[in-house]
This record gives sequence, C-alpha cells and structure tokens, in this order.
Amino acid sequence: MWRADAGQPEATHSWPGSRLDLVHPEDREHFVSERKKGFLEGQPFEHGARLLRHDGQFRCFLVRFAPLRDERGDITRWIGTGTDIEDRKRAEEELQKENIALREEIIKTSMFEEIVGNSPALQQVLVRVAKVAPTDSTVLITGETGTGKELIARAIHKASKRSERAFVSVNCAAIPPSLIPSELFGHEKGAFTGATQRRLGRFELAEGGTIFLDEVGELPPETQVALLRVLQEHEFERVGGNRSIKANVRVIGATNRNLPETIAAGAFREDLFYRLNVFPIEMPPLRERREDVPMLVQYFIDRYARKEGKNIRKINKETRTLFEQYAWPGNIRELQNVVERSVIVSEGESFSVDESWLSRQPLRTSPTSERELRQRVAAEEKQAIETALTESHGRVFGPSGAAAKLGIARSTLESKIKTLKINKNRFKLSNPS
Repeated sequence: MWRADAGQPEATHSWPGSRLDLVHPEDREHFVSERKKGFLEGQPFEHGARLLRHDGQFRCFLVRFAPLRDERGDITRWIGTGTDIEDRKRAEEELQKENIALREEIIKTSMFEEIVGNSPALQQVLVRVAKVAPTDSTVLITGETGTGKELIARAIHKASKRSERAFVSVNCAAIPPSLIPSELFGHEKGAFTGATQRRLGRFELAEGGTIFLDEVGELPPETQVALLRVLQEHEFERVGGNRSIKANVRVIGATNRNLPETIAAGAFREDLFYRLNVFPIEMPPLRERREDVPMLVQYFIDRYARKEGKNIRKINKETRTLFEQYAWPGNIRELQNVVERSVIVSEGESFSVDESWLSRQPLRTSPTSERELRQRVAAEEKQAIETALTESHGRVFGPSGAAAKLGIARSTLESKIKTLKINKNRFKLSNPS
C-alpha cells in the first residue's frame, strides 16, 4: 500500500507504485532508475520526485521505500510512502536566496573593506573580483606599481572557498634568483651548502589555500619551468628531492611588467603566461581614478592620525587642490606615504602637505593627450583584431582562429571584441563556403 502525507493537515491515500503517470514527466526516468537501483540492493532507500496530488497539482515529495521480509529473510513485498515536502523545499529555496543576498552583502562590506574608492574604473575591477573569487581559477593581476594588486589578491582569497586556509604572499623580485626555488618549493637536507635540515617551501605552507606571487614576471627561467609544472600537473619537488609532492593551492600572480613584451624579449615563457593569464584583472592607475583621491586621503589621514594620537579635523584647501591635480606616478603607495609623512609633521587640527614633496615628481601626460593616446591605441588594436577576424572568417578560437593569429588567449580576445564593440558575426559573411 502507498501512503502519502499531503501537507497540513496530514492526509493519506492509496497510490500503487506502478502508476508512473502520477510522476512528473521530467522526473520519471530518474524515478524509475532510483527505484530499480534500490530494489536490487534490497535495502531501504529514498529520493525526491514531483508527484501528482489528489487535487491535480504536482508537488515535491520525499519518496521512501522499505522491504518487508518473511521469516527466512526473503523480501515478500515493498512498502512505499511519499511525504509532501513542497512547502519545506520552497522555504529552503527562500533561505538559500536570503543566504546568497547576505553573502553578497558580506562581500561588499568585508571583502573590500580595505579597498577604498567608488570610481567606475575601480568598480569594474571589483565586479571581476566578485565573479572569479568563488572559483579556483588562476588569476593574473596587472598594473603599475603601487596600485594595490595585493589588496585585490587578498580580496579574492577572502571571498573564496579557501578563505579559512592560508594566504601566502611572495615577492618574487625581493628574493635572490638562486634562492627562489628553495623559497617556493622547499629543500631537502644537504641539497646545497647551508641546507642543514629539510625546509618546507611557500607552496607547502599554502596547502589548501592561496599563494600570491607578486612580481611574477621577475622569476628566473628555471623557476618558471617549475611553476609551469605546478599549474599544469599540480605537483612539484623540493630542491634536492626526487619525490613529487601534490599541490592543492590556488595561484594568483601579479606584475607591473608588460609580459607580452617580456615574452618577445625571451625573458618569460609564453606557455607560463597563458597558464597564469586564465582570468586577467588590470588595476587602473590612480590618475584614472581621480574621483577616489579625496576618499583615499581621508582614509589615510584617519589611519595615521589615530596611530600618532592626533586629532586632525580638516584638510587645507590648497592641499586638497594639490592632491586632486597631481598625477601620482607612484599611485596609491605614493599617496599613502605622503599622507603618513604629512601627519607626522603636522601640528594642530588642519592637514596640509609640503608642495615640494610632490613637485619634484615627474608629472604624467596631460589628461587630454592621455585620452588621445588611448583612443589611438584602441583604434590600432581594433584594426588588428578586425584584420585577424577577416582572415579567419569570423572564427575566434581554434588553430586557424583570430586568437591564434594574434597570439592571445581566446578569453582575452573575446573581452577586447566586447570592449571595442566589434561585431564578429559580420566577418562570417566573407567565408567562401
């Protein structure tokens, strides 16, 4: 006999197990498969399905089957029950939606708590961070020095499923080339002079978490090969060792170098670049985020005034103008240093800065000429992409695709096509077939 609890108040009615017409058409194949599997195993089992209720509505049921056995232990028949869980399932879905909304709110308030600014350029970066953070994809963060690449890497880690594990940061430019392999992958006792005991490398310390390779473009060739192996095979060997060690680590790289130019110069492996550049994020320089300068200034004043025990209530008008007009070639790091120095020497409640600290810095190109330069570069880039699309008859990927002709990743080309508003479909018209 079939027993079905039909919501509140509970109701039961007979329903033979063979009445598959009462199972929702989309669920029938799964229903039959689960039932056959359970019957063959001869043990109680359960699964979900949408069943037709007495009032003509399909609702979610939790279906349970249990065998009845005789004295010898042989199965004589099966008893099936179905419990209406539609309301519970809807409540769970609502709760899940609330959790997603709460998670997004948490991301906004905590993931980016140290990333100050609301300019369109920065917001575009944060949107990309929020998209890639929950994945395990390798990320390459590019941009000028001092733009805050490590903050972005930490934000990605903080919003990832690895957030409870270690975030290990390595500045590849600060370690002598001869020591980088040992620093990253560790070494065995006696591997070289001075190796008096086994040492774990940064990859082992980051197991289960994230490793941030800052200035990854400075890695020497032999270390590039080892890193490529980690990204491809997820394993490495300690210096002086012969045993492969599995690496469950997410890699985030960063560089202020133009890696394609470095590749052309023979100083960086092209295959490693493509492995690192799975999800590129470009940090805008501060001169392209001018609307963020006042907010950053106030943020750093508050931080360092609190540290120095000072009460700074206002910013000198001339200083405010100077900060907003200056090109900040050293980006946020330069701004931070100038504010900290100014707070240290300031007296009273008004914040001001010595103009000579900024005027000695080389000014960047004027905004007008910068805009003209960007437009010219974009036009040349668009022309090159359209030429490649013409030659490939609109195909983006594959051996004969435009991406291969241009020597860039498919995802990068797709992004540029979208940014430059190129209609790739119109190039398919030139296909002779």
